[in-house]
Amino acid sequence: MIQMTRQVEGNHPDVTAAGSPGGEPIRRVAPVAASDRPREACGVFGVRDPQQSASHLTYLGLFTLQHRGQESAGIAVSDGTKILVDKDMGLVASIFNDHRLQALPGNMAIGHTRYATTGASAWDGAQPVSRGAGGVYFALGHNGNLVNTEELAARYPAEVFGSDSDVVATMLAADLTTRSHGSLVDAVTAVLPQLQGAFSLVIMDETRLIGARDPHGFRPLFLGRLETGGWVLASETPALFVVGATVEREISPGEIVVIDDDGVHSHRFADVQKRRLCTFEFVYVSRPDGVLAGTSVDAARRRAGIALARQAPVEADLVVPIPESSISGALGYATESGIPYGLALIKSPYIGRSFIAPTQARRDTALRLKFGPIVENIAGRRLVVVEDSLIRASTFRKTVRMLRDAGATELHLRVLSPPYRWPCYYGMDTGDRTTLIAATKTIEQIRIDLDVDSLVYLDLDRLVEAINPQPAGLCTACMTGDYPVPVPTASRRP
Repeated sequence: MIQMTRQVEGNHPDVTAAGSPGGEPIRRVAPVAASDRPREACGVFGVRDPQQSASHLTYLGLFTLQHRGQESAGIAVSDGTKILVDKDMGLVASIFNDHRLQALPGNMAIGHTRYATTGASAWDGAQPVSRGAGGVYFALGHNGNLVNTEELAARYPAEVFGSDSDVVATMLAADLTTRSHGSLVDAVTAVLPQLQGAFSLVIMDETRLIGARDPHGFRPLFLGRLETGGWVLASETPALFVVGATVEREISPGEIVVIDDDGVHSHRFADVQKRRLCTFEFVYVSRPDGVLAGTSVDAARRRAGIALARQAPVEADLVVPIPESSISGALGYATESGIPYGLALIKSPYIGRSFIAPTQARRDTALRLKFGPIVENIAGRRLVVVEDSLIRASTFRKTVRMLRDAGATELHLRVLSPPYRWPCYYGMDTGDRTTLIAATKTIEQIRIDLDVDSLVYLDLDRLVEAINPQPAGLCTACMTGDYPVPVPTASRRP
């Protein structure tokens, strides 16, 4: 059975039993406007270890993946006979404490941390999602975004879904209902080939942990091993290290791994397509202490900074990053250019990423709380300001004003990626094209708009060379408009 525990304001009960032999009724949520439709790119974690508390390990994993999502977090745990799900709005550390984790006993768990997308901020978007059907109960966490959600959801006209993850869970439940003696593995194997787009999944029933990755490998997923003999799944390698696991390998595109009492079993549900790991995992999303496709994220960003210094040299007094994802690139730029590296802005460790705050008002507030200028390093100086990317640029305008007010004489903006001109449909929701500054303005117009003395974006071929993800290829759709998995016209935003 599944039990769902919650601690939220409003009319939600504190404890709700869910799941029955006939299947759990699907939660009906109000339709959302197109601009508010959830399109989450998140962090997922899973662990199966008979010797340790799975909920405590999952907490550590989610805490390490907090940068991938700050809106909500959740944990589903199994003690071998039932699944408990606890999820809520907010940061991992504000939701879970030792008392709450102690109420989630078991040796297997999955966890999820989510970022809000274009204002879609509601408890119903929190994961893991859970279902029961055909005597099988399961929970699911999803990182990525499907492009055929509307087509899949149309198969269930009586239901209203809050996310593509809800649709996947309902498809699994429907498949289980049709099988007289089917297992969750059978259902996963049958359902995943019907999904189009990006998905790295962690799924579990009472006794098995499952991980799966879409055929293009848009979003990362890793397998790790604990000294105790347990196994871990995680979106990034630092989440493996924090629980004491060693990296075994990446889950391959089109692969399902099943972890049970007998170990790890691998199945293929689709042939490997041309690999398309998200370029922005290297540019912005992933932690610098992680490794993707055999490449150090920090090293890739440093090489991008070196390439940018060669492409766009300038006379200046100091190279400064916009903390924190551009620090590695700024160090690379400084090393190559010979201009000293320094800090112009100090970032508060208690404020999260303003880019993934759900509304512009919250992004603006986060920026004011987030950065403090070091006037001594700014006043009277020519600064090379290194930024990882410019997407909306609304918060960056305020950053420039902060530097100008602190006395910077020149600001030369260097961006560690090419212009971001196209929306992402594979898990990083960046709004429609009208919100993307590079889609509506020329580079010179952007320079004037931002009030900087010069502006240069890193060339795409230089960025790809800096990343060099062997043997994986990259998805560059947000910069080129070349979508590896076709996006239905009805789903495209203007």
